[in-house]
Amino acid sequence: MKLFNIHKVLKTLKKQVSTLDVPYIDAMSGVGRDPFKVLISCILSLRTQDRTTAAASERLFAIASNAEKMAGLSIDVIEKAIYPVGFYRVKAKQIKSLCTILVKKYNGAVPDTIDELLGFKGVGRKTANLVLTRGFDKYGICVDTHVHRITNRWGYVDTKTPEKTETALREKLPKKYWKDINGILVAFGQGVCKPISPQCDNCTIREYCKYSELSKSG
Repeated sequence: MKLFNIHKVLKTLKKQVSTLDVPYIDAMSGVGRDPFKVLISCILSLRTQDRTTAAASERLFAIASNAEKMAGLSIDVIEKAIYPVGFYRVKAKQIKSLCTILVKKYNGAVPDTIDELLGFKGVGRKTANLVLTRGFDKYGICVDTHVHRITNRWGYVDTKTPEKTETALREKLPKKYWKDINGILVAFGQGVCKPISPQCDNCTIREYCKYSELSKSG
C-alpha cells in the first residue's frame, strides 16, 4: 500500500466521480446558490434516496420558492408535495415551523452561521455544514455516512461517529478541500465504495486504501 496522500487521492477521485451521478444538492446549488432551497432539500434528503429528494424538492419549490410563501402553506399541502420522502409528515411540520421562524426572526433569510442553523429543530451538523458550503460558499465540512465510512476505510481518520469524523477532518484535512469533500465522497460512496461489497476493483485509489489492503490479505 502506498503512503496515503490526500492531495493525490482527492485529485484522482474527482476525475473518477465526474463519470458518476452528482448528488442532487450539489447539482442544484451549482445552478445558482439559494441557501433556502439548499436547507429545505437537505431536510427532505434525510433517510431518502437522491432521486426522491430531487422530485419532492422540485414539486415543493414549484408551489413555494421562498420562506414567506412556504410558511403560508398548510401542512397538508406540504405533505402532498413532498410525499414519498422518508418521514414526510414529520418533515412537513418541521418545514412549516422552520419557515415561520425564518420569516419572523430573520426576515425570510437563512442565517449563515453554523450556531444559528443548529438552533432550528431537526437541523444537525450535516445539514448546517451543507447549507454553509453549498448555500453560502463558506467553509464547512459536511460529514454524512459516506464521508465517515470512506475516510475511516482509508485509514485517514480513526473515529466511531460522523461527529467525531468532522472534528478529526477539521484538524487534519487541508481547508481547500472542506467544501467539496462531501460531494466527491457521496458520489464515490454511492457508485463505488458502497457500504456493503465495495467495488475495490473499480476504485482508482485502492493502492492508498487501508481497507483494500486488508481485504486482499484477508
